[in-house]
Amino acid sequence: MTTDWTVRAISRAMLPVLLALTLVEVGSGLVLGRFEAQLLRYPTLLALVPVTIGTAGNLGSILAARLSTAFHLGTLSFDPADEQLAGNAVATLALALSIFPLVGIGSWGLTALAGSVQLSPGTVLAISLSSGIALAVLAVAVTLTVTYVAYRLGLDPDDVVIPVVTNTCDVLGVVVLFATVQLLL
Repeated sequence: MTTDWTVRAISRAMLPVLLALTLVEVGSGLVLGRFEAQLLRYPTLLALVPVTIGTAGNLGSILAARLSTAFHLGTLSFDPADEQLAGNAVATLALALSIFPLVGIGSWGLTALAGSVQLSPGTVLAISLSSGIALAVLAVAVTLTVTYVAYRLGLDPDDVVIPVVTNTCDVLGVVVLFATVQLLL
């Protein structure tokens, strides 16, 4: 792993990553634009989008921070039998199971207060929970993969993993949310 903490070294390592992530975010906006009619028809979905993608990114970021800390402490093993690795992945999924129902009910409640409810609370809960579980699984997979790649390339996971995970979860969040909407509506 590199220990060069100069502005030049950090910029050299991060500039390609940030440029690629900019393109990823543009893709997320394009995907979101394709669902504009549904968002306008169902305001609850409009309230659900930023919270869902933000929560997925946060779950990935929490896991990334835990893995990065374990990496720096020298306790991280990429062995599938590693209990610490599995425990962190399971904790991320458990957190998703507890948070996403609140996200769904909160989004429904917000649009109910605004007087623009078009979907039942059960439908919103099902959409939020289903997409949240799928996103948590994807966030775990992306976080583990990016952490491993950063390790193999000699990059500091603190610098690389969280930006990649949050941006990737933005795109995946939009895609998974609207795939779930297509299945459940």
